[in-house]
Amino acid sequence: MSGNQRVTEMGMPDSRDDDIPVEIDFSKGSRGKFFRPGARISLPVYLEAEVQDYLAARAQARGMDVGQLVNELLKQDIERIEGVR
Repeated sequence: MSGNQRVTEMGMPDSRDDDIPVEIDFSKGSRGKFFRPGARISLPVYLEAEVQDYLAARAQARGMDVGQLVNELLKQDIERIEGVR
C-alpha cells in the first residue's frame, strides 16, 4: 500500500483509489472502442548488445535492415528444425 493511499474504516485499502485523478470523467467512455478481432500484435524482441551489434554489421554488409536479417536467419533455423523431424 502506498503512503498516500486511502483506507476504509476497517483499515483495508480503498478499492476506489487506483491512482486515476478524480477529475477524469469516464462516464461517457465506451468499452472496446479500439478492439479489433484478429488483430496481430508485433512483439518487441530485445537483443543482447553484442548480438545486436553483430547482426547490425551483417545486415549492413548485405544491404538490408536488421529485422529482415533476423527473420531470414530464424526461417533458416525453422527449416533445419523441421527437417530433422
